[in-house]
Amino acid sequence: MAVDLVGISHRNAPVAVRERIAFDRETAARLSRALAADGAEAVCLSTCNRTELYVAHPEAAVARALAERPFVDAGLAPVVYHRRDGAAARHLFSVAAGLDSMVLGESEILGQVRVAHAEGAAGRVLHRMFRQALEAGKKVRSQTPIAECPASVSAAAATLVRQFFGGLDGRRIVLVGAGKTSELAARNLLSGGATVDVVANRSFDRGRRLAHGLGAEALRLNGLGRELERADVILSSTSAPGFVVSRDDVAAALPQRGGRPLLLVDLAVPRDLEPTIRELDGCHLYDLDDLEARVAATQVRRLSAATEAEAIVAAEVMSFESWLGSLGAAPVITALRAHAEAIRVRELERVEGMLADLSDADRRAVETITAQIVNKLLHLPTVRMKEAAATDEGRLYAAAAQYLFGLAPS
Repeated sequence: MAVDLVGISHRNAPVAVRERIAFDRETAARLSRALAADGAEAVCLSTCNRTELYVAHPEAAVARALAERPFVDAGLAPVVYHRRDGAAARHLFSVAAGLDSMVLGESEILGQVRVAHAEGAAGRVLHRMFRQALEAGKKVRSQTPIAECPASVSAAAATLVRQFFGGLDGRRIVLVGAGKTSELAARNLLSGGATVDVVANRSFDRGRRLAHGLGAEALRLNGLGRELERADVILSSTSAPGFVVSRDDVAAALPQRGGRPLLLVDLAVPRDLEPTIRELDGCHLYDLDDLEARVAATQVRRLSAATEAEAIVAAEVMSFESWLGSLGAAPVITALRAHAEAIRVRELERVEGMLADLSDADRRAVETITAQIVNKLLHLPTVRMKEAAATDEGRLYAAAAQYLFGLAPS
């Protein structure tokens, strides 16, 4: 069984290209089912950063043709990447581990891989491949600190929020600004399990579009005063030339906050939040300099975590490749055992006259002994063929067994 991956991602295609073949969950599931024909298996993984098709089929050429078809139809064949078998598994495992994400170690992709698997048309091979990918992703997150090592100021902002509160559940997060930086910060927060409650923006229509994508409420900037009273986090990134939130704005909201801490994160240049806000009781303000220092401080730890994660992925890939390779030996092993069993049965039938006087117990003993002889003779050849199947010599072993025992070609 061959496994083929065909895809595009943020690494080789801008969003203007990616959006031409981006699918929602229902469309991705429908595409998987449409491609799973003639003994094929298919899973479509489509996110804002990638669209990838994983197809398994007994014929390698068929697997690749099926996987390529949607990209060819969209006119994207020249820019897609291809992976086969172990290389396809390595790529998927790296994706699930967050090693191929825009933000190293982000966790949202693990859930997206899980959904793609559940809603795709996976069979024996892709079930195994995706289950191991999910296992690799969980191991990376539980056994390495990769998700705790931000690789960008947006990721650092999300990590700061999580660490400040010791978690994100129930925290009211207000996003000020609807540009790319705000969206990236929001995506990092969402990948960590947060909910963005409000998007406040000078252009209400643009803010509403981002709010809709985040499942948040849209608000005009002049309505921000009420949110200063209610929010746990204010995360701001606008292109305004002056302060969007002043010290006086925050001070006016403090009496209604009941002493609850307010975390303010300023990602803008020039700054959105008046620096003296940090002098107010219960207010904790961080700007770009603070966040960039946090990113720099984790660089060595991040690289170490990525190395640990890659080792976990490599081990899982070896396990999958070994299993996938063993499938090639299965038909020959089955044929060999059937051939030996047929010989055993024929030989017993040939001496049936000599066994006629045996009791039922003695007959069962003869059956058991002859079956054990066959099993013991075939045990080591079976083990060796399974082991060899995962190597380049696997085809030679299978062909030798077929030739030596006169088995029909598989």
